[in-house]
Amino acid sequence: MIPTSCPNSVTVNGQEICSPLVGYNNIGDIINNVVPFIMTMAGIILFFVLMWGGFDYVTSQGQPEKLKTANAKITAGVIGFVLLVLSFLITRVLAYIFGVGEGII
Repeated sequence: MIPTSCPNSVTVNGQEICSPLVGYNNIGDIINNVVPFIMTMAGIILFFVLMWGGFDYVTSQGQPEKLKTANAKITAGVIGFVLLVLSFLITRVLAYIFGVGEGII
């Protein structure tokens, strides 16, 4: 068998299988690369929820039921923003504590 340059590989029945996670040494490396993507997507979704709520508020024409629905969307967006910031801070603090991140902020 010819040796290959695959650092993370598993041999099954004489067949070497390379890992798709080349360059990741532990779960912390994967989390550090996935969290910014998730936070960005959550921020984009949050933006659209707030825009949707604002649009509904402007187009409600003073109708109480539509105002109530628009306020609920905006409130959900603000709560989502707070949860997004808290989750970011919690992950950064945990990464700092366990030594898998660059720092807290």
